[in-house]
Amino acid sequence: MLGSIDLGISIIYILLILVVGIWAGVSQKRANKHSASDYFLAGKSLKWPAIGLALFATNISTVHLVSLAQSGFDTGLLNGNFEWMAAFTLILLALFFVPFYLKSGVSTLPDFLERRYDKASREWLTLISIVSAIVIHIAFSMLAGGIVLKTLFGFDMYISITVICIITGIYTILGGLRAVVITESIQTIVLLAGAFIISFAAYDKMGGWTSMKDVLMDEGELERLSMLRPHGDSSGMPWYAVILGYPILGIWYWCADQTIVQRVLGAKDENHGRVGALFCGFIKILPVFIFVLPGLFAYTLFKTGQLDLITLGVDAEGKVNSKGIYTLMITQLLPSGLIGVLVAALLSGLMSQISGALNSVSTMVSYDIYKQKRPQATDKQLIRAGKISAVIAMAFSLSLLPLLDKYESIFNGINDVIAHIAPPITCVFLLGVFWKKASAESSKWTLWIGSALGVVVFVANKLFPETWIGQIPFMVMAFYLFVVCVVLQVTCSYLYPVRHTSVSRELYWKNPLEPLMGVAWKGLGNYRILSGLLLVTVVVLYGIFK
Repeated sequence: MLGSIDLGISIIYILLILVVGIWAGVSQKRANKHSASDYFLAGKSLKWPAIGLALFATNISTVHLVSLAQSGFDTGLLNGNFEWMAAFTLILLALFFVPFYLKSGVSTLPDFLERRYDKASREWLTLISIVSAIVIHIAFSMLAGGIVLKTLFGFDMYISITVICIITGIYTILGGLRAVVITESIQTIVLLAGAFIISFAAYDKMGGWTSMKDVLMDEGELERLSMLRPHGDSSGMPWYAVILGYPILGIWYWCADQTIVQRVLGAKDENHGRVGALFCGFIKILPVFIFVLPGLFAYTLFKTGQLDLITLGVDAEGKVNSKGIYTLMITQLLPSGLIGVLVAALLSGLMSQISGALNSVSTMVSYDIYKQKRPQATDKQLIRAGKISAVIAMAFSLSLLPLLDKYESIFNGINDVIAHIAPPITCVFLLGVFWKKASAESSKWTLWIGSALGVVVFVANKLFPETWIGQIPFMVMAFYLFVVCVVLQVTCSYLYPVRHTSVSRELYWKNPLEPLMGVAWKGLGNYRILSGLLLVTVVVLYGIFK
């Protein structure tokens, strides 16, 4: 159990975020910004620093802090691929998707899909996006946060999470996207500061990189420093699974998921949207060193007897229950006071993830469901519908916690779910933007059949884990499902030829080089230069940690 100083710091931080969030909402009202666009998209006035920080904050939750450290302890740097590979998909977002999203003036990605395809595609994506936001972005984050609060303070997991969610819901529902982005910017800074503190503490305790490497060499486990593993690796995620599978998950997550992309939809202009996405790509380099690496240091500290894992317990096979490794590092490596700062960082991840997801759910319910049923709805009615839906989404997420707690690794659980949701959505977005012959009928059938197939495969995998289908790594399965979806959409596009409208005709690239020809800022702010710099940086890092 932690002391009153650390608990006090945590409470003060939560109240500070609540005050800032409410202030953002009140100041927006005082400025007479009552429109739905102001509430859901911050009046499309966001600049690149806020976009980049908000993208990162919405992506990084307590799940990442806790589970990436767990994965570092269990398998080394392997799961860092989910962080560095994100840079490639953020380049895709900046170059190929942002221009269409902003040029079309859409408020949601389902709205974009209707303009490129048809209403049926919009309705299906709305349903999938709302479900994924509730399960992936909210419920899993609640679970990770509950585990942390229970481990550190002994609080009842469900009561503590309910309190945190109510506080987060208050400023999110009152202030809309502006409150979300302002609080997320603060939370990102706190989160990164906390992660740097625990990373330095683990590094210092171990005696540096060389000492850690020596321990791994003595244990015959130097492969833990490798990001790309060979075929047959015990992790179940060899190099080809990463190369083939991650783009399917990543393009959906970073380019076609409302919860993430909504920050870009609120951009002041195209350049701010593009540079904001690329800024996030550079920040995504850090998690390998400040989220995953501390877990690997914890492993070597454990092997040298400098970290006591007895409180974590072991299973019947003698394997350490590594779910609580991050909180254990906090209590054993940091003094009182700094522990409170780390708890604030963990709460930052939890609150930013929940607030971002709630805002996206309310936006989709208002624009893609309520406004479609009542086209004459006023801005006040849209905002009210959004607020009610946010409350319902939060309550439903809380009810899912006991079910999701059955996953051994929260992070792997999230990506397992995404692997079966993403393929059809990634397919229709990619073909829609890059292939003029992708038709409305083909999109509809690909989304329907692809989603049904994903559910069937997911259920079969869980019911029959010992069969051949249960032995396929989820990243590879995502690629297989994507290939099926591409074949299906291409076939249907020829069976049901496209009939472009005046709007859809402007929403695909006619020339592969066209994305590079847009107006760009001068100097280092040029999105073309930033894209190249980010690409080279990540390739070099992979060369070092291959």
